[in-house]
Amino acid sequence: MNTPLISVIMPVYNAYETLTTAVASVINQSLQDWELILVDDGSTDRSLQLALSLASEDERIRVIAQENRGVSEARNLGAEMSRGALLAFLDADDAWRVNKLVIHHQLHQAKPSLDASFARIAFRETITAKTGDIKTFSSVPAGPIQIGQIIADNPVCTTSNLVVTRKAFLRNGGFEKGMNYAEDQEWLARLVASGGVIEGIAETLTDYRMSDDGLSADLEKMLAGWRMLAARYACHINVRQAEATYFRYLSRRALRTGGPASKAVQYAAQGFTLSPRGFMSDPRRGSLTLAGALAGMAMPARVRTRVFA
Repeated sequence: MNTPLISVIMPVYNAYETLTTAVASVINQSLQDWELILVDDGSTDRSLQLALSLASEDERIRVIAQENRGVSEARNLGAEMSRGALLAFLDADDAWRVNKLVIHHQLHQAKPSLDASFARIAFRETITAKTGDIKTFSSVPAGPIQIGQIIADNPVCTTSNLVVTRKAFLRNGGFEKGMNYAEDQEWLARLVASGGVIEGIAETLTDYRMSDDGLSADLEKMLAGWRMLAARYACHINVRQAEATYFRYLSRRALRTGGPASKAVQYAAQGFTLSPRGFMSDPRRGSLTLAGALAGMAMPARVRTRVFA
């Protein structure tokens, strides 16, 4: 069996509705020298059966099943079983543009000292629709990203956006076991703290499905996980400014997920009070978040999710 250029690692947990689309986005890549490892993390729906069916149609797809241990251990198991010189992570409810892998591969070929790379993300209501549902895009800062950027705003945004060399992954170690909030930020911060280099690509290559359920909707647990992470790297960052920036993110998230409008106001007020400089580190985003939080008080939850998505 030939060694693929890139190993794609996809954790799967109760993803029956989105798995086919996510896998199709790998199969349709312009770079075809890949393997896809689907790691079922104890799904209770028909995800495992679907994964096995998809694997039967393409010899480059392998399926591994484990008891439910969380997304970090699922990714680590996939990485352990992989063979490519580059590892690319994709969640089962997201998708890639057709040139995702070839562009990352070209960048790492041109910059052999680069440890990891990411690109711009399109945030969508669903990854099954082809047009019309893109709500916003992530930003890609120029040059290597620093720990402060990872902790405060995390320009990588999601593990579905991350490509890393096998050498760097083995050197840095896997995702922290049992950590289901901010586990991607922790891994990135650990890599940069040890001298690793991460750079972005100013092209939209990943479609991220926004959801009002799952881990990303549990804002208080996200905040608790973030604070644990920030405490580890307090010597590298201005914690007050970074936390204010994170409160800005939580306020926007509260608006998008249709939670109580008072939560969005609370997070915005906490962030601005803690550090106006941190909250307004992006003046446009800070101003719009403050205005949106206040305006959201007058809107029904269903309207807020549409307006602020």
